Amino acid sequence: MKRKLAFVLTVSMAAILTACQSISSQSGKDSADNIPQEDVGEMGTENVLGEEEKLTVGSREDNLSGTVPDELEYIPAEYKYPAEQAGTLEKLTYQTWESFSYEDHTQELTKEAWVYLPYGYSEEQKYNVFYLSHGGWSNETTIMGTDEEPHSFKYVIDHAIQDGKIQPLIIVLPTYNNTSGNDSGDYGLALKLTDQFHNELLNDLIPAVEGRYSTYAEDTTPTGIAASRDHRGFGGFSMGSVNTWCTFRYCLDYFRYFMPMSGNYTTDGEYMAELVRESGHTWDDFFIFSASGTDDFAYSAFKRQIMAMGDVEDGTFRFADNEADGNLAFLEREGYVHDGTASDEYTYNGLCFFWNGKK
Repeated sequence: MKRKLAFVLTVSMAAILTACQSISSQSGKDSADNIPQEDVGEMGTENVLGEEEKLTVGSREDNLSGTVPDELEYIPAEYKYPAEQAGTLEKLTYQTWESFSYEDHTQELTKEAWVYLPYGYSEEQKYNVFYLSHGGWSNETTIMGTDEEPHSFKYVIDHAIQDGKIQPLIIVLPTYNNTSGNDSGDYGLALKLTDQFHNELLNDLIPAVEGRYSTYAEDTTPTGIAASRDHRGFGGFSMGSVNTWCTFRYCLDYFRYFMPMSGNYTTDGEYMAELVRESGHTWDDFFIFSASGTDDFAYSAFKRQIMAMGDVEDGTFRFADNEADGNLAFLEREGYVHDGTASDEYTYNGLCFFWNGKK
């Protein structure tokens, strides 16, 4: 039976946050994306993998994730400083193709992503992988920084893993920037690039990452990636949230977990449900952890999308605080705006949920 209870959870704040035009874990490099109130999900291209056959998707494993909390947890103050057990950041260089002519393979590009490896990373252990997209006016270094100049969110993840709040995992920090590092600063262009990014993600980035590091993918063919989807997630804040919805649209065969934050794709829940139906997946094949702040300019449209999805009558989306009972959670923070503090906190909370089930 469809659950009607929405986990719309409001947490009071003692301090009043002022508006911030930049979003970054370090110094505010990723500015507010001005996500529109109207739908952005009507544009699109077909998912191109170069293979027409139907993929065999891995069967769902039970109890992979934990329980969504009743309210968002604040990041402990000490987590903003280096941890004793520090993970590492590595630069990954890979080849791909220009986004808008991707299928033609006429303009090859060399791109970089940063990869976070947890403390004690071992080739003898398999790791879940979370792909974390930046927002507008940003690049692959915005969220966690680099090996030489790590940002505070890297320390947050180090501490959370050290304290057992987040299971050791690999975090991949890519960019949807195309031929220029400034592409994400053009709002209209960024919307189009997030709609194209799935080609590069599936054909080039995932094989580059999961062919090099120890993950649950037995191989990096489309079949191998699909078979290991339970151990792969995608998320992002603002325009990174739009990128997350695009990944949900095109790549549901390859990802189980999604973390959109403060950026809507549409306000039509039935449209989102139809994407699921067309994919052949059912409600228990995925989980969406979503979050926003009440003073965020993107909050209203984002919340409308989530609520509209939960209202779809056939139960494609079901509000719940765990995977056994549903696939959709929405948390909100009273007074939070569209900035790096919000982005970091929502991401931290989502990763405390994903893959954190009882062993």
